[in-house]
Amino acid sequence: MSWKNPILLLSGIGVSYLGNWIYLIALNISILNLTGSAAAVAGLYMIRPIAILITNTWSGSIIDRVNKRKLMIVIDIIRGVLVFCIPFIGSLWAIYALLLMINIAGAFFGPSSTVYITKLVPQENRKRFNSFMSMTNSGAFLLGPAIAGVLILYVGTELCIMINAISFIVCAFFIYLLPNVDEDLKNVREPIHWRTIVNDWKAVKEFAKAAKYFISVYILFQVAMLIGFAVDSQEVTFIKQHLKLSDRDYGLIVSITGIGSLTGAAVAAIAAKKVQLKLFIGAGMFLTSIGYILFYASFNFITATLAFIFLGFFMAFANSGYATFFQSNVPVEVMGRFGSITDMIQGLIQIGLTLLLGLAAEWFSLQAVCLIFSGVGVLFAAVLLVTVFIPSKSGYFEEKQNAILG
Repeated sequence: MSWKNPILLLSGIGVSYLGNWIYLIALNISILNLTGSAAAVAGLYMIRPIAILITNTWSGSIIDRVNKRKLMIVIDIIRGVLVFCIPFIGSLWAIYALLLMINIAGAFFGPSSTVYITKLVPQENRKRFNSFMSMTNSGAFLLGPAIAGVLILYVGTELCIMINAISFIVCAFFIYLLPNVDEDLKNVREPIHWRTIVNDWKAVKEFAKAAKYFISVYILFQVAMLIGFAVDSQEVTFIKQHLKLSDRDYGLIVSITGIGSLTGAAVAAIAAKKVQLKLFIGAGMFLTSIGYILFYASFNFITATLAFIFLGFFMAFANSGYATFFQSNVPVEVMGRFGSITDMIQGLIQIGLTLLLGLAAEWFSLQAVCLIFSGVGVLFAAVLLVTVFIPSKSGYFEEKQNAILG
């Protein structure tokens, strides 16, 4: 296969990833410095799932019926303009409101890009492509916090946010250079009515009923990952208030962690043709969950950093494996709808978990609460590890086969 178009896509999304990491570090520090509250920081992590709840009952119906390339371009331009406005707003709740609008637009991008990648990249090359995608994210994870640390130190958080706005526009330009993959779309102009949405939900339900094993693996993986996302919301609070480290230390820890993520993604890309997909998913998620326990059991800068490097290394395998498994087992004609509806369900779970953890962290020991949550994540990951190695289900992990239902 020619890697020209995949490289263009990786470049565009990579620039966006870099901007997002710079922006995320700045935003976390700004909110914590403004409020001093773990719950306020956790609130940042609840905005995206709230946006998903607002949009994802109907966004999948649009995604599966429009040109994915054009939709991704429009989304990035909208997000770039809205992010540009953040530095000019001084109210915490107004910032939350603007972030909600940004995430509403962004709720379309993930499912759209998944469908686009599935159509653009041949099936036998997807695991390697997804590993490169993870590597791109890890590179941004490595460089973003380091750049953010320098920029915050010398020019403040505003410029970090501006850089993210520009990165969305650059990503839109790279996507503009890519080919259309939806030329044969016959129902682009089909209007979206309530009945259409209901029928789309029924189509997703029928797929889920026919693919019970896929759904079981999907649920186990997502629950373990969502627990990780929930404890992520207390990462900066744990580092600054429990470990008593500075903003610069926080940026440095996250930046060094990128070394683990980048190394893991690089190894995953090299091993893509040799290591079984089930190992990527099962072992990758299990060891990632162990990494969260190691991090919240840490007691100084060195132990926290080593735990994060370990976590980042294996998360690269888990993410690459999951993306490939999803693309291989969900029919492309319902992929947008399935992704949107399941994102909405995940959003509900994430809101509940993040709120519960944030409130518990206010009432009890932050470290103890995060260790308990991480332990539950390990249990789900262990069940996932056993489930993916059921011998009779090996066909679900054949990367050159079509989806197997049953």
